Amino acid sequence: MAAVAWVALAACLCSIAQAQAQGIYSCVDAAGRKITADRPIAECIDRPQRQINPSGTVKRVVGPSLTAQERTAQEQKDKAAAEVRAREAEEKRRDRALLLRYPSRAVHDKERAEALDQIDAVISAASKRTTELVGQRKAIDADFEFYKSDPSRAPASLKRRLEENDSSVAVQKRFIADQDGEKKRVNMRFDEELVKLKQLWAMGGAVPAAAAAPAVRK
Repeated sequence: MAAVAWVALAACLCSIAQAQAQGIYSCVDAAGRKITADRPIAECIDRPQRQINPSGTVKRVVGPSLTAQERTAQEQKDKAAAEVRAREAEEKRRDRALLLRYPSRAVHDKERAEALDQIDAVISAASKRTTELVGQRKAIDADFEFYKSDPSRAPASLKRRLEENDSSVAVQKRFIADQDGEKKRVNMRFDEELVKLKQLWAMGGAVPAAAAAPAVRK
């Protein structure tokens, strides 16, 4: 019996030691009663509970347990906050990358001019091809003069040349129109970047040298 008593006493002492190490929970329930326990208090599940260290200091405050609906609302709130933080972090990353790429107005304007020059070169090549097609069309029209009185007698090869010429001219016109649209998009992108860059340069104390920047073509 003595051995059993010692075992029971040891278990009790161990439990007390664990409770002391864990701290005491304290709260005021809905009736205004102050309750303390060695574990979270069921009567205060809907209100904050303080976990107090053996020294008497507050170790932490345990928030009220949430209902399923409250947990869903809190999760949605936390998710929205996380998305905002992620967007802010991504925006800061893009801002840093933008500043590294364009440390000054002159660098930004130079890259804009180069991008527009590349498009102009493509447009020039397409315009040259259109001029060639116009010359070919004149030759085709001259051949059709022989069949002016009855175009249906024109050979199939000549008709095919006319159709191919018309199709090629239309393709070149669409291509040039697309490139004109691309120039507008490039200018719009650089304009939007410039607005942001001016803010970043000002925040960083850098003053873009406008006088050193080349003229911007639209």
